[in-house]
Formats: sequence, structure tokens, C-alpha cells
Amino acid sequence: MKALVLAAGYATRLYPLTLDRPKPLLEVGGRPMLDRVHERLQAMGVDETIVVTNAKFTPHFEKWAAGKDRVTVVNDGTASNEDRLGAIGDVGFVLDELQVDDDIVVVAGDNLFADDISGFGEYGRETDAPVIAVHDVGDVALMREYNQVEVDEHGRVLFMEEKPEQARTTLAAVALYYYPRRALPLIRQYLAEGNNPDQPGRLPEWLYSRTPVYTWRFPGDWYDIGSKEQLEEADRLFPART
Repeated sequence: MKALVLAAGYATRLYPLTLDRPKPLLEVGGRPMLDRVHERLQAMGVDETIVVTNAKFTPHFEKWAAGKDRVTVVNDGTASNEDRLGAIGDVGFVLDELQVDDDIVVVAGDNLFADDISGFGEYGRETDAPVIAVHDVGDVALMREYNQVEVDEHGRVLFMEEKPEQARTTLAAVALYYYPRRALPLIRQYLAEGNNPDQPGRLPEWLYSRTPVYTWRFPGDWYDIGSKEQLEEADRLFPART
């Protein structure tokens, strides 16, 4: 099982903080966010962590990775927000560039989990099916910012919709995904058909009608760092949680 960290964005909403520093390397609680993401992935028992980024920020991530075991930094060759490949496009790029032929865990480099999530990888291996992490945000009004997920009694996805206008549930997909080796051709098919290469939740949204997709509810709090306010909130809370 390999881990793929999505870190090729330009985080324009956080300018000027991210003009010369990639968002995943901004500090939360005195440590780069990516340190915390990497530790969660190591606890899952991944064989290798692959960080996919762009040409502008490749040197920053290579410096971060220096001295770390089983970490690979991949440059997707893009140089601006306008020519970016998109999150799913970057997954496909890495699959082809590194000829990946393993189960993969995909996570956004700006998603922080306050508690242990090692059970996610274990559940993915047990189901041998695509799995998405989900979180109950508790307020239907907030669902316009997320991908709503409806499931059956076994946690299998029945319906997904990105940023719904009229949400029917408060269960939201989180940017943490498990794709078994046998599902990798479907990722390539998704991209070959010209589907939206951005917004990583759109891939399982396309997949669930073609192959069973399951959900895993993670313990504890989760922070999706998309704004300066969210960054400041996480920075206040994480020192106490390490």
C-alpha cells in the first residue's frame, strides 16, 4: 500500500502566506501540516509516501523530504494555477509516471486529523474496494461546501453529490480515499473519458455506480485548511493535541 499526498495546488485563498510557500508546509502548532499528515500515513503502515506537487514548489517539498525514509516527491510539471492538472489529474499523473501497481491511499496535504486514523487503511484492505472517509458535519447548511454522501446499512455509498444546493444528509466526504490495486484502471478510465480532473470527491462520485464504494467514519476532529481563519483555528487547537 502506497500513500499519495495531493500538494500541487497554489492556495490562492491564502495569499500572501502561500505566495512563496506551499500550503501543506505552513505550520500548525509549530510544525508543518505535512509532518502531521505523514505521521498519520505512517501509522497506517504504508510502504511509501508520494507527494505530488508542481514545478514552483518542488524544491520546498524536496527539502522537507530530505532524510525521511520512503518519501518520494513528484513534480507534475505545472507552473501556475491556470495550467494545474487538478487533484484527480495528479493522481493519474503519478500512476503513470511511477507505474504504480499497488493499493493506494490518497489524501489532501491540507487535511488534518486530530486523532489516529490508522484503521482506515486496515478497513480498505479488508473490503478490497474503494473507500472514502466521511464525517458528520452536523449542519445541513454547511453541506454546500462539501460532497454529501448517502449510505446503506453496510456503509456502501448509495448517492454522492458535490456541493449540493439542497442537501439531504450531513454526512460529508473527506479528502481521504482508499483505492485497491484493481480499481486503478477505473481511475485511468475516468480521466480518459474527459471527466472533471479536479475536486477529488468527483472520482468516487463517478465510481459508486460502477463498482461498490464504501465509507469509513473516522474518530475525532478534522480540519480542512482552506482559509486563514481555518489555519488560525487549527494552530490554536493542535498544540494541545500534538
